[in-house]
This record gives sequence, C-alpha cells and structure tokens, in this order.
Amino acid sequence: MPSDSNKTEDETDQYTASQQMIGLMSVLSACFSSGFAGVYFEKLLKNSDQSIWLRNIQLAIFGLGFGLIGVYSYDLERVRENGFFQGYTYLTWTVIFLQAFGGLVIAAVIKYADNILKGFATSASIIVSSIISYSILGDFVPTLYFFIGASMVMVATFLYGYSPKQTSVKSSQI
Repeated sequence: MPSDSNKTEDETDQYTASQQMIGLMSVLSACFSSGFAGVYFEKLLKNSDQSIWLRNIQLAIFGLGFGLIGVYSYDLERVRENGFFQGYTYLTWTVIFLQAFGGLVIAAVIKYADNILKGFATSASIIVSSIISYSILGDFVPTLYFFIGASMVMVATFLYGYSPKQTSVKSSQI
C-alpha cells in the first residue's frame, strides 16, 4: 500500500469540502458508468444471436485501436528501435494471459448468469486477494474500513443467494 511519508497527518486530513465533494462525485460517476456499462454489455450478450467469442473479438478490436494510439503516440521511437514486445518477460506474458482468461470468464458469467452475480464475484475476489496478500505476501494491512466493507460484501452475497424455506399450508388451516 503506497504511503505519503513526506506528508504529516495534519496535511493529509485537511481536505477542503470542495475537494471531498469532487472526490465523491468522481467515485459516484465511476460507479454509475460502470454499472450502466455492465448492464448494457449484459443486454448485448443476452439479446444477440452472435456468440460470446464474436463479441469478445469485437471488443478486443475496439480496445486494440485505442491501445495502439497510446503506444504510438508515446513510445513510437522505442518501438521502431527495439520492436513492439521490448522488455516483455515471462511475468508480463503471464499477466497478459491471465487478463485474457479473466475477460473470457467475465463474458461467460454475464452471458449465463447476470451482472449482479459478476459484481459479487468481483467483490469476493478482492476480499480473497486481500487475505492472500496479507497472509502470504505480508504487504497488506487491513483496516477497520476493510473489515466493514468485507462484512457488507459477505452479508450482501448471502442475502442475494438466500431463499427462505417454503412452508406448506395444510388445507385444514385455510
């Protein structure tokens, strides 16, 4: 977790109300746009005759265009000198393949389940990753806010999947 070792506690706690409002509005905007994008993506996958593979290829081409614009606008000289895959290691390739596999899993989850389940799975994976990071890597220190958030995710996941037992009503009770 990055820390601002140069700042004192008083400097980090003194954000103006307008800075806090801008931060809150930014986070809310990101949440709403992400939610709308997820719902729209689910609608595209479920109401289409095209396969998941074709949809993923279409999205990849769109993303590839923006990625190439970024690469060639910032690193054109280095790409010309050393090639596009300069500096790639086995770790870089591992991350690329894991991200690609994750994208396919997300598309399958949204196609056959729904966007809400994907959100719960993402939240649960963050909690599991944090626990692994704390216990194995030792580079994460959970705070009270983390425990509150993790508890809320677990309760919400339980409540979403919970269905109470149906009690049968005898005809003599009617």
